[in-house]
Amino acid sequence: MILVLLRHGESTWNKENRFTGWTDVELTEKGKQEARNAGISMKNKGFIFDVAFTSVLKRATDTLNLALEEMNYKLNIKYSWKLNERHYGALQGLNKDETRKKYGDEQVHIWRRSYDVKPPALEINDERYPGNDIKYKLLTKDQLPLSESLKNTLKRTIEYYNSDIIQYLKNNKNVLVVAHGNSIRAIIKHIEKISDEEIMKVEIPTGIPYVYEFDNDLNIISKYFIEE
Repeated sequence: MILVLLRHGESTWNKENRFTGWTDVELTEKGKQEARNAGISMKNKGFIFDVAFTSVLKRATDTLNLALEEMNYKLNIKYSWKLNERHYGALQGLNKDETRKKYGDEQVHIWRRSYDVKPPALEINDERYPGNDIKYKLLTKDQLPLSESLKNTLKRTIEYYNSDIIQYLKNNKNVLVVAHGNSIRAIIKHIEKISDEEIMKVEIPTGIPYVYEFDNDLNIISKYFIEE
């Protein structure tokens, strides 16, 4: 069976070099084409999926839908906030270069690339607080982040992988996951047993499917990117 991990196509805030996190931004035209190209690549490889998982953020759900349009079939889709991007707290919306000028290169590097260091937290009365978004109305206050480290993101993502996603793989189903740089990084870390230090060096490109082929015991047979 196969598991394909796909990071959403380029978003408007990717293009503007902003910290995005849980901010619900659109795909750029380039991002939409990346999503379509991913669908074409998977179709040309002859991939047939039994189920798809994605976050509740538009840039991921739109990427999934555009890819499936190119593959020309409908699929059972499951949505979860646990596949959302890492929450960048008070940095969300800020330009990364301007943030470096304000706080210094070293501090921004620590916020971005440390495994267990959180960026500055949001205040609950901040309009960016996720509790103000109807998508998260069923979550408890404890589940709504004010900021997250990669460690926090990994914890919720892997909880979901183990509770929902892996059950399909154990039943010999082919699975597509369309998510975000850090939630995909978390799954890769878990599957490949990558260390806390090494996972920070792993880069996830937008719009290029990353494929795992497993045997019946979920041992990795092969792993590779596919693109036209």
